[in-house]
Amino acid sequence: MQQISQYIQAGVGEATRLAGVAQTEITKAAQQNNVNSPLPSDFSSEVEKATKILSVFTVQDLEKPGNTVSNIIPRDIIKKAKGLAVFTIFKAGMFWSGQVGSGVVIARLEDSDEWSPPSCISIGGLGFGMQMGADVSDFVIILNTPEAVKAFSRGENVTLGGNLSVTAGPVGVGKSVSGTILEGAPTALYSYSKSKGLFAGVSVNGTILIERKDANKAFYKKDVTAEQILTGQVEVPEGQNISELIEVIKKAESVEIPEETETETETSATIG
Repeated sequence: MQQISQYIQAGVGEATRLAGVAQTEITKAAQQNNVNSPLPSDFSSEVEKATKILSVFTVQDLEKPGNTVSNIIPRDIIKKAKGLAVFTIFKAGMFWSGQVGSGVVIARLEDSDEWSPPSCISIGGLGFGMQMGADVSDFVIILNTPEAVKAFSRGENVTLGGNLSVTAGPVGVGKSVSGTILEGAPTALYSYSKSKGLFAGVSVNGTILIERKDANKAFYKKDVTAEQILTGQVEVPEGQNISELIEVIKKAESVEIPEETETETETSATIG
């Protein structure tokens, strides 16, 4: 385990170094590829980024390149979600790869249809294999179980694909989604990704999500924990606004799809 941890730290360190050296190029590449910047920024900017990503991954933004009714996150998936993690990752390396990124996590309040304020997160990880070059991807991770939300609330590093099983989330808006995919015990996490402006399966196994305590403190004007934020114990400070993010989630839960555009696509690319 210690050796694995050292490898991960080395990968994150290398990706962070490359990101720092090539900050302008990474931002430009993200814009050209129609994805968001993975570089950590202030809390309000992270919330704005999450709002844009969710808009692209849901039916309300169908004019975006690569976004059609056959590859959006189904409404029933959002309605049943216990939480959402929304972030962008920069992956780079040669023969092995490190990855860094940033985003937010938000949770549905217990026994309620309301959502908590967001908690800021950073991303790290290490991949193996013959990999060269760099890539930027947007992700939406659906937290399907209370246990998944608790894992994000403990203030510890969360490793995707470890104790939390991850699978490619179902796509489309057909009746088969609610009729079959959601029956029985759900997978802890559903993963959705978009790279180079197109929806595609991108591996998140081994990705580490880390609470950005300093960013949370700066936004909420006090020391707060992820658990306090995600259980609704913390109020958004006066003068700060997360309403657009909440509005996007609410629309994704409730939007009606015209019957003639409905599809019955059940699965997306496999997450490996």
